[in-house]
Amino acid sequence: MKNIFNQTDTVEILNRIDKLSPNLRPQWGTMDVAQMLAHCSSFHDIAMGNAFPPRGWLGVLIGTFVKPIFFNDKPLARNMSTIPTILIVEEKEFETEKEKLKQKIITFQNNGPEKCTSHPHPFFGKLTSEQWGKGLYKHLDHHLNQFGV
Repeated sequence: MKNIFNQTDTVEILNRIDKLSPNLRPQWGTMDVAQMLAHCSSFHDIAMGNAFPPRGWLGVLIGTFVKPIFFNDKPLARNMSTIPTILIVEEKEFETEKEKLKQKIITFQNNGPEKCTSHPHPFFGKLTSEQWGKGLYKHLDHHLNQFGV
């Protein structure tokens, strides 16, 4: 399983982000490419311990049992529900969001596993830094595939 803490995997993701353009249309979902970048950036804020969305009742109920879908090799399902606080609906500027996300990925990777949040994921609950690293890669891969890169 690829992991954002692995330098090679991080470079791959950054190169794929560089292939995005503001006129790309999603293969599924409603976010445009700039909103997707902002969404991924907001998700990194959670993993870095800069945002602390509350756990929803459904996550508390079943999150622990289904959390392997976050960090296994199987692709995420299209049109999955998301954490309400990182659902981006307002218009965003593509280049700004692209650079912001790239910097967060680089910072997260450089900080290493020891700086990963210990705060529970809002749906899956407590994650190890390795699970966060795999999950972040998988989340980014999911959304980059959404836009064909």
